[in-house]
Amino acid sequence: MQYKSNEEIELIRESSLLVSETLTTVAKHIKPGVTTQYLDSLAEEFIHSKNAIPGFKGYGGFPSSLCISINEEVVHG
Repeated sequence: MQYKSNEEIELIRESSLLVSETLTTVAKHIKPGVTTQYLDSLAEEFIHSKNAIPGFKGYGGFPSSLCISINEEVVHG
């Protein structure tokens, strides 16, 4: 087991808060007819406005800021 320093714990706290704020912002726009691409662009814009970068985007070639499944879909279809 590796222990985290106080500084590392603070960074985890800050990033967790940003994730929460991002999801809250995006959730306000979820409704029938809204595309996942639109929701992704909202998230990316919000994340950048906080001087942060989306963790998923570009990782292993992943094209988006969010990983979204619709209704009964399992992650990545």
